[in-house]
Amino acid sequence: MLWQQVGQTVELGWDFYLPVLLFVGLIALAVPVWAAIGAAAITMLVMSGDLPLSAVGESLFTGIDAFALTAVPLFILTGDVLVRTGLSRKFLDVAEALTCWTKGGFGSATVLVCGMFAAISGSDAAGAAAVGRMTINRLVESGYPRPYACALVAAGACTGILIPPSIAYIIIGLVLGISASTLFLAALIPGLAILVSILVTNIIVNRLYSYESGGNMSVGEWAANLGKSLKSGWYAFIVPGIIFFGIFSGRLTPTEAGATAVVITILMGFVLRTLRFSDFPAMLVSSAKVNGVILPIIAFSAPLAEALAIMGVPQGFVTAVTGMTEDPYVLILLMIGILIAAGCVMETTPNIVILAPILKPLADNIGMNEIQFCIMMITALGVGFITPPLGLNLFVVSGITGESILKIAARAVPFVLTMLIVVLLIAYIPAISTTLLPDIYK
Repeated sequence: MLWQQVGQTVELGWDFYLPVLLFVGLIALAVPVWAAIGAAAITMLVMSGDLPLSAVGESLFTGIDAFALTAVPLFILTGDVLVRTGLSRKFLDVAEALTCWTKGGFGSATVLVCGMFAAISGSDAAGAAAVGRMTINRLVESGYPRPYACALVAAGACTGILIPPSIAYIIIGLVLGISASTLFLAALIPGLAILVSILVTNIIVNRLYSYESGGNMSVGEWAANLGKSLKSGWYAFIVPGIIFFGIFSGRLTPTEAGATAVVITILMGFVLRTLRFSDFPAMLVSSAKVNGVILPIIAFSAPLAEALAIMGVPQGFVTAVTGMTEDPYVLILLMIGILIAAGCVMETTPNIVILAPILKPLADNIGMNEIQFCIMMITALGVGFITPPLGLNLFVVSGITGESILKIAARAVPFVLTMLIVVLLIAYIPAISTTLLPDIYK
């Protein structure tokens, strides 16, 4: 067993294994992840004696004392305002107008609007819920089986953490000390590649089973329809335009872009009269609940990471793995397998804060570019969102539709396979994630 070899390498004892068992047990009992991480970290520190317990308070504060983290609640709030103002429906109208010329057009539009929503909110769960409520019933009316419609939305919503700006890239950048803006730029091509893979998969499945008819529109009719949609909803694209131009031009930091997006979206809601002051308490509470899940996990991960580092777990993991094989291709496959398995059973944030410091030394050992490693890690975790037993997006769409998770998961298999192909390409071809970066990062 791999962890037995790690234990032999760094002489791990019950001061490591008991906190790990405690963490697994608490997760199995549905204890909040942040509490499970905190309990494991404190138990590890007490048993090992490597750090005084009094240092935990300072570690908790320094773990979240980062300006970059203020972008997280801002992007979450932007996504919530986007839904409440109805601007998200404008994205769907334009996406449908873009794809109505082809067979399977509304399915493709659903995937596109997931990508558009991802370019603003940075959250997969928010995208799955928002897009699912708008599209799943219409997908069923268009001829798609309900389980497949749910799987399509769940897969498309995976782009929430893969297309920048992404909360996941902000967090991994904070954990590994890498600029979030650099990761956003590097993630652009891989994120779009995932989006295209989902689109192509849906087109192929639709042609095999003839779920949705259509595609009889002439070029003139298509252009007129698209022009009409753009005319009535062009203003919705101001928000993603500001975010993309601000971040990628270097004029705005991710935090500044998030703040600007919140203000612009709220102002547009007032101008369109789709937003009232009475909506603010519900919006703020909703966003605070999501943010309240993320930040405690980051805070409690800091003492856990310190304890693991002092015990030599990351170094022991590298030594144990490279003792099994030094073939970089096999080691990359091993990392991808670990990440997908972790993504199946736990959310992105805890996976990042726990696994990134452990796997990063292994990636360095085989000469993988640190930017490429981050992109591969987040993309592989994204695959886990639609992989049972605990794929987060499967639970979200099941919750809003009442459809069986197992039925949705079965229909999601083609999307998992095509997304996995993209993960492998990212892992073995550095240029996919470094092409847009300055030479200093390559």
